[in-house]
Amino acid sequence: MDGNMIVGITKETYPGERRVAMTPAAAAPLIKKNHQVLLESGAGTASGYLDEAYKEKGVELCSRADVFAKSDVVLQVRGLGANPEAGKPDLDSMRKDQILIGTFEPLTAFDEAKAVAGKGARQFALELVPRITRAQSMDVLSSMATIAGYKAVLMAAERLPRMFPMLMTAAGTITPAKAFVLGVGVAGLQAISTAKRLGAVVSANDIRPAVKEQVQSVGAKFVEVEMDAGAEDKGGYAKEMTEDFLRKQRELISNVIAESDVVITTAAIPGKKAPILVPEDAVKRMQPGSIIVDLAAERGGNCELTKSGEAVDVNGVTILGPENIPSSIPYHASQMFAKNVVTFLNNMLDKEGNLNLDMEDEIIRDTLICENGDVVHSRIREAMGLAPAAAQS
Repeated sequence: MDGNMIVGITKETYPGERRVAMTPAAAAPLIKKNHQVLLESGAGTASGYLDEAYKEKGVELCSRADVFAKSDVVLQVRGLGANPEAGKPDLDSMRKDQILIGTFEPLTAFDEAKAVAGKGARQFALELVPRITRAQSMDVLSSMATIAGYKAVLMAAERLPRMFPMLMTAAGTITPAKAFVLGVGVAGLQAISTAKRLGAVVSANDIRPAVKEQVQSVGAKFVEVEMDAGAEDKGGYAKEMTEDFLRKQRELISNVIAESDVVITTAAIPGKKAPILVPEDAVKRMQPGSIIVDLAAERGGNCELTKSGEAVDVNGVTILGPENIPSSIPYHASQMFAKNVVTFLNNMLDKEGNLNLDMEDEIIRDTLICENGDVVHSRIREAMGLAPAAAQS
């Protein structure tokens, strides 16, 4: 594929999805490089980006059919796989060697990957961008986790029957709410920071002791089980944890949960069920009115009693299992997603702006799901029970 590209953006069809894969501001640099950008009319409306704003930047409006028919590269927030039902009609519009970039749930949506491969298209899954320094500006999982961590605290604050900050009033002193964050990745750190800004007393826990400094740097207390002198070997590395240590850890976390007004859980493992961090007995020890926001609800939940997409009441404790949180803040979620996806796309181009799928580049190699009519990603082929693919072109 030589010369200037045609990049297309479709309107999202997943139920309730309000994000768009490209914002007017993100499209402008592509157009300045003489690439053509097509947008399905109305694609950005739900996220606050009107058609006129795109047209002012030089984006051409067209139908969904024309986006697929004319575009060399199609950008989507939720492509087939991440949009398993409503995304099926797009299969008929895909063509050989067309590049599809978006999120596709590649570690579980095997049938959809095979269907796209059957059309001869090239599918790049943004969920598989490697966690390396050079790829940080392409990491949609981290961007969307930032949104989720922030919104989780707001959801808790709205439901909690008390205020977050300590207040000195003529009617007496209002004590601050206690928030506990389980899992200190991007979402967890954002939740900690947001809860602190609202005035809560925040503590956090993670199985990785190395994040202790990060937790403390944003003003929270790191909850950890004290190790005895024999917990390290001669090289200073932690030994395998004993059952006694694991028992103490479970007890400590349960005690902190019981004392917390708000618990936010963030531990999700791509392609696997989320680990249980909050068992039923811990929920039953919490005070009525307390709130649990389970950010892993779509992966089975970190709380044993979570129901995805629902609010569950257990003895006065509310357990929220929100789905697709980034879509609830679509303006900035789209802005961040668009920056990620354009940076990812630019990494595929040479200095002249021509497409260059260099398979020596681990970002390109590790995100390519299918090409030449076959699923080629080694990890996905292994999960599908397939033999290793031939060398990628």
